[in-house]
Amino acid sequence: MNKAMLKHTVAILSSVAAISGCAIASSAPAVAAMVSRSVDVDAAPADVWAAIGPYCAIKNWLPPVGSCTEDGKTPPTRTLVTKDGKATFVELQTARSDKDFSYSYSFLSAPLPLKNYSATIKVVPMAGGRSTVIWSGSFTPDSGKTSVARDALEGIYEAGLSTIKARFAQQ
Repeated sequence: MNKAMLKHTVAILSSVAAISGCAIASSAPAVAAMVSRSVDVDAAPADVWAAIGPYCAIKNWLPPVGSCTEDGKTPPTRTLVTKDGKATFVELQTARSDKDFSYSYSFLSAPLPLKNYSATIKVVPMAGGRSTVIWSGSFTPDSGKTSVARDALEGIYEAGLSTIKARFAQQ
């Protein structure tokens, strides 16, 4: 991932809390929205899953994340803090299948203008020993904040997936 994309993603995460405090008038109620991104990786699914599957491994492949701590409970909750310390996300793992190389999680709290966020990260086998990593999520944006919420999530997903792809391209 290039420095401009990383800087943009960190800026989105750092400023979204302030943006979400702004009121935008809208007569239409917020409706559920979805975001999905994927990337093909030159590695076997088990190898990709070994790198991204542990719940706090996200700190190793999502550039804005500075730290990740798990609470040790079942199901686990992780707390992510951005590298600049300006944003904290608390996420509950809602499903996990190491056999299927996937886990799902939901936000317990996040500085984004949305609610009811749930997402799944999955590694899918491809021909030739390659993989596709799919990160998809659904959410209800705060009224008038659909674009802000979608743009923030798309930036996060793209930054993480780009890092995963680059990690396996170097091997």
